[in-house]
Amino acid sequence: MPVTRLMPSSEGDDLIALTREICAKELRPRVDDAERAAAEGESFPTEVFRTLGQAGLLSLPHPEEHGGGGQPYEVYLQVVEEIASAWMSVAVGVSVHSLTAYPVTAFGTPEQQAALLPGMLSGDTLGAYALSEPLAGSDVGSMTTRATREGDGTAYAIKGRKAWISHAGHADYYTTFARTSDDGGRGISCFIVPAGSDAMTFGTPEKKMGLHCDTVREVIFEGVPVDEANRIGDEGQGMAIALSALDAGRLGIAAGATGLAQSALDVAAAYAQEREQFGRAIASNQGLAFLIADMEAAVSGARAAYLYAARLKDAGRPFSKEAAVAKLLATDAAMKVTTDAVQVLGGAGYTQDFPVERMFREAKVTQIFEGTNQIQRLVISRHVLR
Repeated sequence: MPVTRLMPSSEGDDLIALTREICAKELRPRVDDAERAAAEGESFPTEVFRTLGQAGLLSLPHPEEHGGGGQPYEVYLQVVEEIASAWMSVAVGVSVHSLTAYPVTAFGTPEQQAALLPGMLSGDTLGAYALSEPLAGSDVGSMTTRATREGDGTAYAIKGRKAWISHAGHADYYTTFARTSDDGGRGISCFIVPAGSDAMTFGTPEKKMGLHCDTVREVIFEGVPVDEANRIGDEGQGMAIALSALDAGRLGIAAGATGLAQSALDVAAAYAQEREQFGRAIASNQGLAFLIADMEAAVSGARAAYLYAARLKDAGRPFSKEAAVAKLLATDAAMKVTTDAVQVLGGAGYTQDFPVERMFREAKVTQIFEGTNQIQRLVISRHVLR
């Protein structure tokens, strides 16, 4: 069910309309078959990302002068929500790709932006965000992947392992965080590492509960060379870059979780009006109608939270706390709404004949990645009690 948007421009309206058309023609007809196929063996929707890239939907919040869409974050996030309502794996991929370009947009020199962003934002390439490690998830400062200067000091060699990396093995570049000194979190730096090195290998794809078309696996750096020109920011600035990027990335996940919840609500509401028991539609039972109302309230609240944070970001105001609030509320809402959608459909909801079974499995991980919801509570409480 299309949701009425409050867009800041007619161009924003056009982008939402374009996104809905692509979702209807290219995403919804194939999502269930593609997710089932990917669960049985690796399958990555390369052609779908190519379609979104050609439509300009992979580069919306980045500057026009380097090939981006120049759109407010508020517009970009509503596009992510629309995509998530059709295919959550793809929406996560769109958010991840935008996250990979963010360090260059926000922290790169003009020379780096001119050299790197046109390719990143062309729609022909896809990025991966290599931050987490097997023993360094929420505790980013404990990472062990290391970048060591070589030769005349104008290049680095990166050695280490990154874990839980979306697009691993399919990405054209890896926005990578590696240690350049032993000074804890202050010893981390950010690099853009092109794909294709023989010294970069990959683990076996993770067998996940959901989001099967979001290929996730380890990236293994065995002395991967990277030029100094591809280091973003100063040595030791990587932690600040990563945390800043995650604020933006959390809003992408919040928008995606909202779209997933909206889609589950739509299925549940339609089913409740069609399914009859005791001679009438089950929607006429107040207990179930109130459950639908609570689902709507959760989705609307999630949407309001992420849009508020986006408007702060667009206005150049601090939004870290609000991003954490939005991520927390939206992902908890997605888990609640998809759970309730299964309940509304009863036994049918527990089968793969209806998409709410898939949506329920997809919702869980939104409470985990881009910072667990326990970490979001830590971020929020620190802001409030500061």
